Amino acid sequence: MLNILSKYGIYAALIILILVFSLASEAFLTQINILNVLRQVSIVGICAVGMTFIIITGGIDLSVGSMIGLSGMILATLVSMGYDPLLAFGVTMLVGSLLGLLTGGIINSIGIPPLIATLGMMTILRGMAYVISGGLPIYGIPDSIKWLGQGYVAGIPVPVILMAIVFVVGWIVLTRTVFGRQVYGVGGNDEASRLSGVDGNRVRYYVYFLGYALATFAGIILMARINSGQPRAGTNYELDIITAVVLGGVSIMGGIGSLPRVFAGVLIMGILANGMVLMNVNEFVQWVVKGTVLLAAVSLDRLAHRAKGHGSN
Repeated sequence: MLNILSKYGIYAALIILILVFSLASEAFLTQINILNVLRQVSIVGICAVGMTFIIITGGIDLSVGSMIGLSGMILATLVSMGYDPLLAFGVTMLVGSLLGLLTGGIINSIGIPPLIATLGMMTILRGMAYVISGGLPIYGIPDSIKWLGQGYVAGIPVPVILMAIVFVVGWIVLTRTVFGRQVYGVGGNDEASRLSGVDGNRVRYYVYFLGYALATFAGIILMARINSGQPRAGTNYELDIITAVVLGGVSIMGGIGSLPRVFAGVLIMGILANGMVLMNVNEFVQWVVKGTVLLAAVSLDRLAHRAKGHGSN
């Protein structure tokens, strides 16, 4: 029963949530609102793929929201200085990816726990965003960049398409490659993976590189969508991203996770936020609900681990 619930419970919860909000608001199941929900969750969804890899290895990344904000500021600053948009995009992606390697190095080489390392990076990156901008937004984003956040292809918002591509590629890498098996191995039993020839430190470098690269990409899309670089962009996004991943069945203890279920977790977070707005739920109450969902998801993960532990005795 527990196994069935862990595999399919997230999809049942998604269906129930859709039914509840459909009955509560006539506007919920309209095409405009559905596309709006998908567009809104695209930033969280793209980052959730990178966070899935990180958490499966037993890590965490609290700096993802700050990286979203910093990447938008870097690109907006470069294009405002007259740099070619494509070059600015490449430089921004490079900087974000290198910061991921730096974070991986802090965790691997110095031995600082991921929670503390990324908490420190969260503050540093947010501070860098304010230093770059002087605390002010930067406007004048070129159309070629704005298309990433505001464009459509066959009536589907570009951010939604990009999120779908990231999930599909992430699923292929996680389930069909040697690297994907190494990610699960390091998170499930780091010592056993080391004895079988897998370099756990190298894997952790890669997952933080990937996580930061995707957060950078998501930050660029968010900047393009709001048509400006905002130093506060991405604030509190880490809560939604981590909640969606854990809600999607990725064990906070590492070694277990599935991207299709994470996608369902992302949709639940987006639908929950959208439904509460349609029902005029106070913003502060929404915070309470989101925090409760995170605690509930982690609690279920811990209970599942305890049940498995008892079953193995």
